[in-house]
Amino acid sequence: MTYKNLELGVWKLQRKKIGVVSLGCPKNLVDSEIMLGLLESENYEITNEENEAQILIVNTCGFIESAKQESVNTILELADYKKGKCELLIVTGCLAERYKDKIIEQIPEVDAVIGTGNYGEIARTIEAAFHGQKTLLYGKLEEVDYLKNKRIISTKNGYAYLKIAEGCDNCCTYCIIPSLRGRYRSRPMEDLVEEARFLAANKVREIILVAQDTTRYGMDLYKERKLVELIKRISEIEEIEWIRLLYCYPEEIDQNLLEEMSGNDKLCKYLDIPIQHVSDDILKRMGRRGTGNEIKSLINQLKEKIPEIVIRTSMIVGFPGETEENYKELFEFVRDFKIDRLGVFAYSREEDTKAAKFSSQIPKRSKEKRRKEIMNLQKEIHLEKNQNRLSKVFKTLVEGVAEDGIFYFGRTYGEAPDIDGVVYFTSKEPLNIGEFVHVKMITLDEYDLIGEVVDETKSSK
Repeated sequence: MTYKNLELGVWKLQRKKIGVVSLGCPKNLVDSEIMLGLLESENYEITNEENEAQILIVNTCGFIESAKQESVNTILELADYKKGKCELLIVTGCLAERYKDKIIEQIPEVDAVIGTGNYGEIARTIEAAFHGQKTLLYGKLEEVDYLKNKRIISTKNGYAYLKIAEGCDNCCTYCIIPSLRGRYRSRPMEDLVEEARFLAANKVREIILVAQDTTRYGMDLYKERKLVELIKRISEIEEIEWIRLLYCYPEEIDQNLLEEMSGNDKLCKYLDIPIQHVSDDILKRMGRRGTGNEIKSLINQLKEKIPEIVIRTSMIVGFPGETEENYKELFEFVRDFKIDRLGVFAYSREEDTKAAKFSSQIPKRSKEKRRKEIMNLQKEIHLEKNQNRLSKVFKTLVEGVAEDGIFYFGRTYGEAPDIDGVVYFTSKEPLNIGEFVHVKMITLDEYDLIGEVVDETKSSK
């Protein structure tokens, strides 16, 4: 769109307070942090108090039905603030890219909608909105330059995400992401290393690499996999102590990556592998490239080469055409392979995806029953895994103080933030948020590990 002859830069706003609510995945959080950085550079004041903000931005998720509903509910909640100090409400992100016209039409409190490729225009959009222009920006899905901008790091406890690519080239039949984020675009390695140094200078000690598929990094830009080289470059930054990988597609994990994970002390022995299913029939219907046997072989290889590895995965039950036999195969895989971390989702029928048109859609009740059965099984596995960690000592990142004021909480290499939980521990000496200590795991409180800080010479992990 155009800005209707608005002389941008001539009219300067007073120092307005801006609040941002970020929903969805860590990749979305990076986008929110980029917007915050851009707005701070334009002399806006950032606030965490929604009732104090004169401008509210909600960065939405639109991946599955539950995420869409959360996004809509949040927009409506923030719209109520326009009865108070809020002057503008801006909607950004995946839901904005997917339902731009409907948002403006059905929620009149919204002043502007910005899609996933237009974050770099957030300041201009806000200024235009203050001139009374309702703005829709979307469809810019070929660039990734906006990520070059400095960020405001919202994670204040020693870790931050580094988005190494945007978009996706995979053709999973259940997924809308390629339509919302565009083709896969790797960021130049020099840009990533520079950003990693920026994060390190801002007291980040754990860098978490994210993309729709991190293992594909470099294939478009350099015509070969470059993830291992990127890991090596970031490992050279002295202040960085942990590097963690999320979203590694199983068919793209190669021997170079396994060797690097085995031999690089800074690279967490943790791998997030979204396998979704192990039945060949369902994998084919999902548009996945691998087979069930290849997935099983990979997991066996990982455990053999890196015995201490922690594996996380996600699965979809109730996919169209999933028979009882297909489901039983998945259930038995979970039982036999004892994956450390597991998220199970009931298939969400999303419009504009190939799978939405498939026959043999599974009833909601059956999908939910299958999800609960596997999750109940996984609870037993998780408890067993935690019991095996008792009496062992782990290097732990201190993230905060529990509400009771007695325990600290943090994460070992085996927990990714937000999705895997935390461990609780005591310390005879006061600790700083963002520092590393060594914690001996002593007991369990249901599924949470509880320990105490010990001399680092006793560390076993």
